[in-house]
Amino acid sequence: MISIIGKNMAQATVNDKKIEVHAEGSGVLINQQPLEWDILKLSDRHYHILFQNKTYNAELIKSERDTKSFIFKINGRFYTVNLKDKFDLMLEKMGIANAAANKLNNLKAPMPGLIVDLKVKEGDSVKAGDPLLILEAMKMENVLKSPGDGVIKTVKVKKGDSVEKGHVLLEF
Repeated sequence: MISIIGKNMAQATVNDKKIEVHAEGSGVLINQQPLEWDILKLSDRHYHILFQNKTYNAELIKSERDTKSFIFKINGRFYTVNLKDKFDLMLEKMGIANAAANKLNNLKAPMPGLIVDLKVKEGDSVKAGDPLLILEAMKMENVLKSPGDGVIKTVKVKKGDSVEKGHVLLEF
């Protein structure tokens, strides 16, 4: 489960409650407090957790790594977890994520980088949050998601292209 959190995660939203999360060494900090738990991976999707002298059985029900969203079933209750890394938070703070959501004409590169994968092609219908492409920037792979519902009109880049900030990647 720690591999799901990753080293650069900065925020988790668990059933609409925001939590600061940082992986540090072999441990995890939650809201700047060490998370003192014992976790045992039983299988690919099943875990046994000991936390504050209570046991929990956890199952990873759904994993969407592109959108960093997960659904867990813990002792019979479901928890939706959405993760944001420092890059996601930086884009939100700069208003890039919100600005893109208001106007669905095209998708521009938020920073210089390399196109490492295209998830859509011309004519594809997309919904808000769907992964569109992966842009490698500053040695990190960043999934650029659809700001809204629409149809891909034109794909302006191909895998392996280098792009500058503001370069139009897709048209809707």
